Amino acid sequence: MSLPRRTLGPHGPTVSAIGLGCMGMSQSYGAGDEAESLATLHRALDLGVNFLDTADAYGPHTNEQLVGRAIRGRRDEVFLATKFGLGSDAKGERTVNGSSEYVARACAASLERLGVDTIDLYYLHRVDPRTPIEETVRAMARLVDAGKVRYLGLSEVSAATLRRAHAVHPITAVQSEYSLWTRDPEDGVLPACRELGIGFVPFSPLGRGFLSGKIRSTDGFGADDFRRTLPRFEPANFEKNLALVDRVAALAREKGCTAAQLALAWVLGQGEHIVPIPGTKRRTNLEENVGAASMRLSDSDRRALEGALPKGAAAGPRYGEAAMAAVNR
Repeated sequence: MSLPRRTLGPHGPTVSAIGLGCMGMSQSYGAGDEAESLATLHRALDLGVNFLDTADAYGPHTNEQLVGRAIRGRRDEVFLATKFGLGSDAKGERTVNGSSEYVARACAASLERLGVDTIDLYYLHRVDPRTPIEETVRAMARLVDAGKVRYLGLSEVSAATLRRAHAVHPITAVQSEYSLWTRDPEDGVLPACRELGIGFVPFSPLGRGFLSGKIRSTDGFGADDFRRTLPRFEPANFEKNLALVDRVAALAREKGCTAAQLALAWVLGQGEHIVPIPGTKRRTNLEENVGAASMRLSDSDRRALEGALPKGAAAGPRYGEAAMAAVNR
């Protein structure tokens, strides 16, 4: 299989059309399996998936270490993205830090955990409301000047913040949740990315696994599964959303593919500057996802999908109130 390539913006780096989100290998979706996770990372590289996404917050720290072990001896095959800025305090409450001093310290720690000299794409994980975005980006730009980072990215930002950041130093990519059932980036940040020539990297393009059609209840989720805290997985919303996903699955059967592949093909069809990073910790899911890269949807396919799962139809917000307050700043 020859995996198609895409460019993150007209002047950005070229990467595999589908990347791999690594967070779930270390947290959020039940117990990890290090052996299978390493095998999945190696299989991704073998298939030509060179865009790997991690963050210092995942684990915390253990996901970067895992990815670092996986790419040892294969660094030249990888476009490596990681993120900084999210943490937690002594009480376990989420913290955000985009101060210039912290930028340098966080990067040094990530480089050590990953076992590399340079990070290809370094994202601010969330905007720090106490630190002007210009200050954060200037500090990130100094990492580029020092050769520690190649490209800069932002995660879950508003279009206005993106424009301010891009005026300080070119932003190569914006990462945000985007899928058939989470389409709010279309209302601001996606048009800004197109205008400014910035790549867009959707995370959770399968709705945290829901759009695959394989999740029929939450009974199999572990007690600490992150999805138990999400409004869309609450019982009343779950049943409504399941009915929507069943419509997508029916269209997938007609097309001779899986629901996951159809949902990913829709995301890929929203623009050549879009590179989704579906997360998985299993080789079987990885191989299924990669199959979407060669699919092409017709206009009638897209209309049918968007009719089956219209914009805004998902029951419940994607996060709880506190987490929603930290996005689109």
